[in-house]
Amino acid sequence: MGEHWMVRKGEVRSDKGLVACQNGLAAEAGAAVLSRGGNAMDAAVTTALTLSVVEPWLSGIGGGGFLLHADGSTGAVDTLDFNVDSSRNIDIADYPLVEGRDGDWFDWPSVKDDRNLIGYHSICVPGAIAGLAEALERFGTISFAEALQPAIEHARRGLVVDWFTVLCLAIDAEGLGRFPASAGLFLKNGRAPRVPETGTVRTIPMPRKAAMLERLASAGARDFYEGEVAASIIADLQAGGSAIDAGELAAYAPVWRESLRTDFHGLTVHSMSGLSGGPTLAAALRELARALPEGEPLSGQAALSFARAIRRASEHRLRTLGHANGDSCTTHLSVVDKNGTMVSLTNTLLSRFGSKVVLPSTDMLMNNGMMWFDPRPGQPNAIAPGVRPLANMSPIIATDSEGPRLALGAAGGRQIVGAITQIFAYVAAYGMSLEEAFHAPRLDASGVRLRVNRKAQADVATRLGDEFPIEIVEDTLYPVNFAIPSAVLRDGVENVGMAHQNHPWAAVGVESAS
Repeated sequence: MGEHWMVRKGEVRSDKGLVACQNGLAAEAGAAVLSRGGNAMDAAVTTALTLSVVEPWLSGIGGGGFLLHADGSTGAVDTLDFNVDSSRNIDIADYPLVEGRDGDWFDWPSVKDDRNLIGYHSICVPGAIAGLAEALERFGTISFAEALQPAIEHARRGLVVDWFTVLCLAIDAEGLGRFPASAGLFLKNGRAPRVPETGTVRTIPMPRKAAMLERLASAGARDFYEGEVAASIIADLQAGGSAIDAGELAAYAPVWRESLRTDFHGLTVHSMSGLSGGPTLAAALRELARALPEGEPLSGQAALSFARAIRRASEHRLRTLGHANGDSCTTHLSVVDKNGTMVSLTNTLLSRFGSKVVLPSTDMLMNNGMMWFDPRPGQPNAIAPGVRPLANMSPIIATDSEGPRLALGAAGGRQIVGAITQIFAYVAAYGMSLEEAFHAPRLDASGVRLRVNRKAQADVATRLGDEFPIEIVEDTLYPVNFAIPSAVLRDGVENVGMAHQNHPWAAVGVESAS
């Protein structure tokens, strides 16, 4: 028998503001903003910018995302789409299909040289800086320069080389090694660096990234799209063979949208509309509002209801909208301030380390947004110039008559919608605490086989196996099998935060007493 580890991470409660995310350094940066009198959006933008430095393999300013903002006083919810766009100049003929399939549920054909997955041809126009700056301007109280300061300091100090950083670098050393700037920044002689064994701290400084962020702090966020920073980005992209031009970078704009609203057990769930995981999540919740059995949230009958709803919603998504291909590495953060205002923000480079391309002039990792398009011509969500792809990300905020109650989201590609659906239902339908909901075993219905957590009740696999092909798996740190969620919740006058229990860096930052 294999050795089993018991991992337990508790929820955090406070009458002050909270920041829950996948990295404690970023959570601390966001909480420090709250401690200085900033609000939830101030903290969210600061946290997201810091995450781009302290966990560069998951998210960054070279990617894009979605966010929701819920006002603690009025309950009004606004959503912002700052996802990536394909270049208007791409030629579909540059992505020819070749023999071989990707082997996942959708069995899509492969593209020659994986150019939709890795390298300069896989890069889309990034939206993160525009989105974060616009959200801060609309709902924040601090300047973009102030929000950038922790990221600048971490870039100067450098990425800490601990065992988890080395694991992430080792997983993608082959891909990073294809690009000199990527290898030069992250690798040592083509391999992941070693963790110091003497107790000393080793870091990977990012001086060019620090200089770029300092430039944005002084010149403003638009410099990323139409100034000195933009010029260096375009020069690097075009030198590597990307089709992105200066005009479309300058024209990039995030989009404010109405939230998609779904009623569930006395709460209104606000999710992203359009090309996101939001419509799929909403469809699953609508079915579960009717189908979930009372009591016994971890029973085989409840698991069967979850599996049917998530699988049906996912199949509808595939037929009508297309679907992302491959595994995604994303980051999510949830923030609540002392006034009850919430932000739910998901940001991504798509794959781990995105396109694997680090731009030489700026130390910036770039997304591989072309991965989100269906490579088959004529299909929904097919590769096309100048369009926004269908994304997996699905941050949510749930409200009631008194205001925001829960902000929740996750990283994990196709696993995101299923994870959010189950955790939210555990809390809203079954009355679990955040801590109980996060530790409760989940299933994943995004692949050919249903994945069932080995810690699930015995009748779960039995009931699911009658209707679906299943496999029993561990809830491991790598590979991630059940997504990586982060959440905050309002419980009366108290705030509750919970970060993913298996992720070594995931944490909740707490606003200090004034």
